[in-house]
Amino acid sequence: MEIKIFWSDTAIKELEKIFDFNKTISGVLFARKTTKIIVKKTTLLKSRPNIGQREQSLLDRENKYRYLVVGNYKVIYWQENHLIKIATVFDCRQNPDKLKNL
Repeated sequence: MEIKIFWSDTAIKELEKIFDFNKTISGVLFARKTTKIIVKKTTLLKSRPNIGQREQSLLDRENKYRYLVVGNYKVIYWQENHLIKIATVFDCRQNPDKLKNL
């Protein structure tokens, strides 16, 4: 059975924030490129769902959160059967304690 990728509302909102920030700082083309790269990288999870390392700040959670690094961002996800759930996209330039509020 094929693995599907589901983006949570939180992850979509964070991706939109990343787009808006990059659009303001560097322009629309850069913002599009950055968000496309982030989304495209998640397609790797369809064939290799355990490619990401465990997220150390979320080890106490029921879900086994993993992450992919894409530039300055962590794509936080977990797998549930044949579904990869993208929980959020986290800018690593922020305080890492913010991730605990996920």
